Amino acid sequence: MGVSEILATIDHEIAQLQRARALLGGGAVPTAKKKAGRPKKVAAVAPVATKPAKKKKRNLSPEGRKRIAEAVKKRWAAQKAAAAK
Repeated sequence: MGVSEILATIDHEIAQLQRARALLGGGAVPTAKKKAGRPKKVAAVAPVATKPAKKKKRNLSPEGRKRIAEAVKKRWAAQKAAAAK
């Protein structure tokens, strides 16, 4: 990390602290001045790489699948009967 990156990070933190102080003090919040051009990269602290936990695949039992199929057929029959009226 170069000196310019460290200074940019410190400037960013100072701006955040000044906004927080203004909010707590009841004063007006100073707005950040936007600079023309592409923003510089600010080296962020990289979090420790951890593998995301895989979700366990959920399996339906044949009985559960049959109950769902029957419920869907019953629902479709009710919708068809209501549409026929």
